[in-house]
Amino acid sequence: MVNSVVHKAGSSSISGWLNGLLGVIIFSGSLPATRVAVLDMNPFFLTFLRASIAGVLAIMLIFVFREKRPHVSQIMSLIIVSLGVVIGFPLLTAMALQHVTSAHSIVFLGLLPLTTAIFGVLRGGERPKRAFWIFSVIGSMLVMSFALSQNASVSLTGDLLMLVAVIACGLGYAEGAKLTRVLGGWQVISWALIISLPLMLVASCITMPATFSNIGTSAWVALGYVSLFSMLIGFIFWYKGLAIGGIASVGQLQLLQPFLGLGLSATLLHETVSSLMVFITLGVILCVIGSRQFAR
Repeated sequence: MVNSVVHKAGSSSISGWLNGLLGVIIFSGSLPATRVAVLDMNPFFLTFLRASIAGVLAIMLIFVFREKRPHVSQIMSLIIVSLGVVIGFPLLTAMALQHVTSAHSIVFLGLLPLTTAIFGVLRGGERPKRAFWIFSVIGSMLVMSFALSQNASVSLTGDLLMLVAVIACGLGYAEGAKLTRVLGGWQVISWALIISLPLMLVASCITMPATFSNIGTSAWVALGYVSLFSMLIGFIFWYKGLAIGGIASVGQLQLLQPFLGLGLSATLLHETVSSLMVFITLGVILCVIGSRQFAR
């Protein structure tokens, strides 16, 4: 009986980490894609349109699988998810990427595991061990050291926007993971998108440019990626991973996202990835090894 329980717990942990890793891989392309899109699109229009497209797809999913409506008591949690990951993070990062490169902004994602873990405690009732917080804080300090070491040409506005973005995202991740235990991963992000859809559609019309002639093919492709993968598919795996493996524990996988994102920025956008960026990124990745052991 004991061996069966241990095996089941181990399988859940592995499943949680695999789902979480797939989510992180998908999300790693979000900032580079957003950077491409905002070169031709207004960040507000991009944010509202990507949420509208994903919201329409979410309605189709709910209709096809005939999912029941969420309980009234769950609506507030869905609104928090929507404000955090449907509106807050996409809009703030799109605004930030008008001031900084995607390579620079990606390093700030090293703060996401810490903010997610904090909200996991506040909203999800998790209680990681003290050593977990030590490793998480070290990783976050490495990220902040990078930001402070940059020269004056780096935009303070862009950095502040990225900081607020990761706080909003951490809240949305933790709240969504808590709700996933009841509703299911794809259901949570779908209902969050549907709740915000009326506002997003109106906002898209208001911020729509007078002409689309200045929007290139690459921007449209980037819009497609952030709409389909960043706003919907990625969350299906990510929320499931957080719910199964633990918000604080699986959330540490986000430390891998900067590494993957920097590679995409260098490969697809030909942006400069400095040795300092690589050093900081490797440093925060090492922190996930330590924090993983003390997440529960």
